[in-house]
Amino acid sequence: MKTQVLAALDPDSSDEAVRQAAEALARGDLVVFPTETVYGLGASAVHPQAIEAIHAIKDRPAEKPFSLHLPDPDLAERYAGPLSPVARRLIRKLWPGPVTLVVPDRRVGHGPEGLIETSVYWNGTVGLRCPSHRVGRAILREAGVPVVASSANLAGRPPPREAAEALADLCDRVPLIIDGGRTRYAGASTVVRVGEDDSFEVLREGAVTARRIQRLARTRVLFVCTGNICRSPMAEAMARRMLADRMGCDPEFLEDRGIEVSSAGVAASEGLGPSEAAVQVMAEREIDIRRHQSSPMTVDALLSADYIYVMTRSHLAAVKRLAPEVAERVALLDKEGGDIADPIGGDAETYRACSNRIEQALRTRIAEIA
Repeated sequence: MKTQVLAALDPDSSDEAVRQAAEALARGDLVVFPTETVYGLGASAVHPQAIEAIHAIKDRPAEKPFSLHLPDPDLAERYAGPLSPVARRLIRKLWPGPVTLVVPDRRVGHGPEGLIETSVYWNGTVGLRCPSHRVGRAILREAGVPVVASSANLAGRPPPREAAEALADLCDRVPLIIDGGRTRYAGASTVVRVGEDDSFEVLREGAVTARRIQRLARTRVLFVCTGNICRSPMAEAMARRMLADRMGCDPEFLEDRGIEVSSAGVAASEGLGPSEAAVQVMAEREIDIRRHQSSPMTVDALLSADYIYVMTRSHLAAVKRLAPEVAERVALLDKEGGDIADPIGGDAETYRACSNRIEQALRTRIAEIA
């Protein structure tokens, strides 16, 4: 067989290459396609000859499955059944992206008709990956069949970051290679196994570090105000104590229970202390916020958060402008829809009234979190 290489640097201008790759996968041919980490060797999981061929090229035991590559995160439960809270958090924060999740198989019944189950399920688990490369996702979406994939190299050879490297290994072994340019990352995806008890383990550290996985696996709550020296630090401190009370632990051990609480400001400077009045009012509640240092709101902080609570409608708009992806996770702290006014420049009584308003709003929101 002669290998054809088609350029597809952008799915919007590469319809023909995407179409040919999708049709090839749908009829059971192997296709090399780009992801953000390495080039993948894809095969239809409903065609026995395709599964046999990919096992042969990779010199992989027949009983060892491949990860299923999905065009959209929402398809995960179609192949895995109900996902655990940790799996859902990691998918929401990291997909599409360079992370493969090995999750328990909790399906009721079977997957899509014709799926060769031994190609993706093993020992009660399934490996799932949703790449972020636009061309790769377009091919997976157009194929119309579940696609398994592995790195597009022979056993013992380095995974390819360019189509030419895949061609050097697989020339005349596969009919089609889609050239989507050099991959964004220099290594493979990070592989995380999520257990039945919602524990997790990093099996392979790749493009995403184990430390970042550990951070993102927690439930993260973010409070946002303007300068991050009055309202959001008070909300952060009171929320931390309320959550700790519910968890039956000291606030300083809340992260050990899997919950992280932080705050930021849409116009904050870095490293400023809280206002004196905020410190005073919190001290009256036996809460010490003197060590707080202000932080500006960042895209990373927003994307990492599971719950984002803001003080005013202007903060709500600012969050959505900076990170539209979190629109469903951000809300006014006051569930009734009212703004919580900035007490900056006011006297202690103004701050007390503000803290009482925040406390009242938190009692409803904490119930959503815990």
